[in-house]
Amino acid sequence: MSKFDHSFDVIVALEGGYSDDAHDPGGKTRYGITEAVARTHGYIGDMRSLPLDVAREIYRADYWDACRCDNLPWPLSLYVFDSAVNQGAGAAIKMLQRSLDTVQDGHIGAQTLALAAKSGPWHAARFLAFRAIRYTGTRGFDTYGAGWLTRLFEIGRQP
Repeated sequence: MSKFDHSFDVIVALEGGYSDDAHDPGGKTRYGITEAVARTHGYIGDMRSLPLDVAREIYRADYWDACRCDNLPWPLSLYVFDSAVNQGAGAAIKMLQRSLDTVQDGHIGAQTLALAAKSGPWHAARFLAFRAIRYTGTRGFDTYGAGWLTRLFEIGRQP
């Protein structure tokens, strides 16, 4: 199983199926894909019926490939991917760069990839710490914070 396939399975299991929480600014979602994102990819159906293969294509293009996760070591690839899904690709890339002590320009280039290739468990843990810190400043933390942090700890437990 590829890193992407394994990561996708982990994240979809955490995201669950359909949701339409009136307090969640994401609105209608299925497999963690918001209606707005699905529409930008041409999906026109009811969000309750979003096919898993469409979600997989969106996850691959907008989050995995956008963060060059194929080029990141495991488990950092999973952590960055999940962060991109939950906090945005730009934020995920900048947190990765911060955890690697390099310029936070929001673009994964040769320098970021070289540092990631040499990274170890400490860098991966540091990335998760930066995610937790960012969550505490996110609107809705009082309502959703425990769930976001639980998700973060579940991601950190993945083999």
